Amino acid sequence: MTLSPARVPGTGVRRLTATLYGYAFLDDFVLLYPVYALLFRDTGLTVWQISSLFALWSLTGVLLEIPSGAWADGASRRVLLWFGPLLTAAGFALWVLVPSYWSFALGFVLWGAKGALSSGALEALVYEELDRLGAADRYAPAMGRARAAGLVGVMAAMGLAGPVFAVGGYPAVGLASVLACLLAAVTASRFPEHRTAPTAAVVRPSTDEPSAEEPSTDEPLADEPSSDKPSADEPGDGWARTLRAGLAEARGNRSVRGALLLVPAVTAVWGALDEYTPLLVRDTGVPEGAVPQLLLLVWAAATVGGLLAGVGQRLGTGGLAGLLAGSALALAAGAVARTPAGIALVAIAFGGFQMASVLADARLQQRIEGTGRATLTSMAGVGTDLTTVAVYGGYAVIGSTAAHGTVFALFAVPYLVTALILATRRTPARTARTADISAPTAPG
Repeated sequence: MTLSPARVPGTGVRRLTATLYGYAFLDDFVLLYPVYALLFRDTGLTVWQISSLFALWSLTGVLLEIPSGAWADGASRRVLLWFGPLLTAAGFALWVLVPSYWSFALGFVLWGAKGALSSGALEALVYEELDRLGAADRYAPAMGRARAAGLVGVMAAMGLAGPVFAVGGYPAVGLASVLACLLAAVTASRFPEHRTAPTAAVVRPSTDEPSAEEPSTDEPLADEPSSDKPSADEPGDGWARTLRAGLAEARGNRSVRGALLLVPAVTAVWGALDEYTPLLVRDTGVPEGAVPQLLLLVWAAATVGGLLAGVGQRLGTGGLAGLLAGSALALAAGAVARTPAGIALVAIAFGGFQMASVLADARLQQRIEGTGRATLTSMAGVGTDLTTVAVYGGYAVIGSTAAHGTVFALFAVPYLVTALILATRRTPARTARTADISAPTAPG
């Protein structure tokens, strides 16, 4: 049920967004982030073993992403968001209590499972709660601020990791990380969730009009019994139906398919390049001590990009294309310059890509009409994960013979291609509106 703007409960929106920002901050406030690679090396792991751990981490997310999204459409999303941080807390505790290759591997599996549980579930919960309050247009600004809060959490963790490590070593850093995960779980329990029972919702006819049988209720999902639960001879059918519903919408809705492809196209490349920014900065010739300061500039620009997502949602498809093209050119020019000033251009590019990533996610949420919102969002997450792995592989191949600045510049090309595709898709939509102003406009 969507309320008119005049009836938007401001306290409800404030509670939701405050919980979201706190959750995003605590989820990334992990003091182990800057030092866990050192922990692996100090435990005696080889470079090959460390790389295999990263691969296991990514593989876990890819395998669990879509099933967990379907689960989020058929269960309480708040429970999944609460349970996920407990998995990472257990993994981090294993790392510092019994450090070994297999403990690290299990910790990464738990961490990957947590990421899969929250991916899709978080976006679906936030969008549907805002929509219920008549504030769906606030989704992009809210998620942009949430990403900014996460980046602030990362930067705060980087700043505190050194002093905490100096006092108590890996156990102290690990304990702080576990506590942050526990606090994130507590915060997730504060998310509001008002949703009809999913097994009733997924069988609603796929029309633009609401079903006459659809209950109108503001009670939390966990508190409302369903009168249409799967029968005893159909165990797990509710989960399967949510998965089929999401896949069917992706197959049958061209607008949704386009939005699904846009998310990894915008998000994956710069997200993977971020791992290599220290090497790019070092190639500028600055002293080692200046590297963190320039990296902080990049993180700060990405934070600003998230905060400006509310402004960016006023951009149409052409504006988004221009944003991607401009960011790509800034990335290429800054990378090949191999100077501190060039890193400033890279930072501007990352800010633009961060804003574009939030806008791409918002476009997907706005186009989903069925009950498989978390499933479809998780499908976009799988596309992002697979594209990220491909970028890692491409960087390894190209970077073995080319400078880091050259590799960064080459990876600006996919953004130029995406911008061109978006720009060319504007023409049919404008023509359709001119020919028949009463006809629905083409998506995207």
